[in-house]
Amino acid sequence: MHITFCVAPMNQHDQSLESLLTGLRAAADPSRLRLLLVCAQGEWTVTELTQVLAQSQPRVSRHLKLLADAGLLERFREGSWVFYRRAQTGTGARLARSLCRLLPGDHPDLVLDRQRLAGVRAARQQQAAHYFADKAASWDQVRSRYVDDARVEAALLAVFAQHAPRNLLDIGTGTGRILQLFASQIGFGLGVDLSREMLAVARANLDRTSLRNCQVRLGDMYHLPLPDGGFEAATLHNVLHFADDPGAALAEAARVLAPGGRLVVIDFAPHQLEFLRREHAHRRLGFSDAEMRKWFTAAGLGLESPIRLAGDALTVVIWPGRRAGAIEHLPPHRLSASDVA
Repeated sequence: MHITFCVAPMNQHDQSLESLLTGLRAAADPSRLRLLLVCAQGEWTVTELTQVLAQSQPRVSRHLKLLADAGLLERFREGSWVFYRRAQTGTGARLARSLCRLLPGDHPDLVLDRQRLAGVRAARQQQAAHYFADKAASWDQVRSRYVDDARVEAALLAVFAQHAPRNLLDIGTGTGRILQLFASQIGFGLGVDLSREMLAVARANLDRTSLRNCQVRLGDMYHLPLPDGGFEAATLHNVLHFADDPGAALAEAARVLAPGGRLVVIDFAPHQLEFLRREHAHRRLGFSDAEMRKWFTAAGLGLESPIRLAGDALTVVIWPGRRAGAIEHLPPHRLSASDVA
C-alpha cells in the first residue's frame, strides 16, 4: 500500500512571515546590526567595512554573507571589487530600514563606527582631491580620452533642443565645460564642485569667454547649498563614477529641480577597465540602465530612453529624466546671491 502525503504550498503570507523570520535571525548579532547601519550610508567594500568594524576580513565576510542571503543587504561585483549596501526593495529592505531606525544612535559602538566611517570617507576624499588637483589643468583632455567630447556634447544639446531650460545647475562642474556649452541658451547657469582647483580653472574659463550669466560655487553634491525646486535642469557629467553613494547624489539633484524639471546624467556603461580605479580614482566601473532607473524612480523622476555613444574602449550613456509636473518657466535669475553663496 502506498501512502502519498500532500504538502500544501506556502501562501503569500507564509512566505512573508518566513522571510521576516529569516531576516530577524540573520540580524540577531551586534556586529551584523552595526553592518546594517553602516551599509545604510553608502556602498562599501569588504576592506572598508573591516576598517569601520575593526574586525578581521573573514569574520566581516561571514556576517555580510548572512545578511545578504537573508535579503537585508545587496551585494554586487564590479571587476575585482565587491560592494555592499542596504537592500532597497523587498521584505528584507523593509526590515533593514526598521532595524536601523530602532538602533540607539548614542551607543558607544555605533558612535565609534560613525567616527571610523568618517575616516574612511575622508581618506577617499583626500585621494580624490589629490587626483583632481593634479588633473585640473588638463581635465577636459582626460575626460574626452575615450569618447569624443564633440559627440557627447552634440547629443546633450539635442536632449534640450525642444525645451531649453531657463536656468541650469551643473553638479560636479569641473572646468565648467557644461556651463560654457549651454551659456548662450540659458538665462542663468550655476556650477558646483568640491575641488577648489577645478573651480579656479572653471572661473578662468568663464572669464575668458565672458560668460556673465554663469557662476561657480564650492559645494558638496550630497548637500547642495541650494533651496528646493530652484532649477529647471540639472546635469551630472562624468561625476557619478566618483561617488560613494550615487543614489543619494541623484536624490539631492532631484531635490533642487522644479516641477517638470529635467535631470540628465552622463556617465559610462558597465566596463572592466580596472586601471581607472587605480590611476583615475573611479569608484564605480560604469552603470546599468536598471540601476539608473531604480535611482531615478526612488528620487521621484521618470527615466526617459537612454542615449548610447560607443567609443573604442568605453560607451558613454546619457540618461535623461524628468520630475513630475508642468514646468513653471522660472525667471532666469530666480536665485538670489544669498541662495548660491
